[in-house]
Amino acid sequence: MHPMLNIAVRAARNAGDIIVRHLNRIDHLTIASKERNDFVSEADRQAEAEIIAVIRKAYPGHGVLAEESGSQRGDNDEFQWIIDPLDGTTNFLHGFPQFAVSIALKHKGRLEQAVVYDPLRQELFTASRGSGAFLDNRRIRVSRQTVLTGALLGTGFPYKNQQHLDAYLNMFRALIVDTAGIRRPGSAALDLAYVAAGRLDGFWEIGLNAWDMAAGVLLIHEAGGLVGDLAGGHSYLENGNIVAATPKLFPAMLREIRPCLSDELPC
Repeated sequence: MHPMLNIAVRAARNAGDIIVRHLNRIDHLTIASKERNDFVSEADRQAEAEIIAVIRKAYPGHGVLAEESGSQRGDNDEFQWIIDPLDGTTNFLHGFPQFAVSIALKHKGRLEQAVVYDPLRQELFTASRGSGAFLDNRRIRVSRQTVLTGALLGTGFPYKNQQHLDAYLNMFRALIVDTAGIRRPGSAALDLAYVAAGRLDGFWEIGLNAWDMAAGVLLIHEAGGLVGDLAGGHSYLENGNIVAATPKLFPAMLREIRPCLSDELPC
């Protein structure tokens, strides 16, 4: 395992332990609302602090972009760690067992290392650029699905900002016609990891943040899948709109999504 990936794994496991310890005392957690339908708890903050502490101990000069504490410059900003300490906070706060820790590392603007850790199932998804994607040290690949007929897709509803809800619902309507089903579990990081592992054939969502998807993006690339924005371009980390799928399903999803786009909804 790459030394930097090893640090990310250690940080993710430590954060996962903190999250699981809080599960039995959710009713006693201090919870704040960041914006409409967007919450943060003590568990998020403590998990994030632990991740950053582990990374800073090993690489004190690296930059950090974290969901709760924001951007922190380092002496060597060629490296940036992108951290979501608890992706699926709303699920966590309701005791719904679908959430994860997500950690990615960029070097000179390119994703190099990725970890998505499910602390309940203790499933560890990892990837290093050029070395493949793994689930608990077993190599994973995207599925062999080639068409929408029979495909199982994942998605996330735009619950925080609903200005593009109509466009999103049009996409949902277009994609659900031929598929075997569409799932909305509530953690984009895990959904993307599931695409990499072949559990989902494709995924799309609008309005995400870089920390929601950075690790999942590298997992999918290393598992042989394709990732793009709603027009198939490469702006997903910037505009928050993402499509991910197997190589042949990816263009089929884009064909259904494109007629739903508008000037108000960036690709």
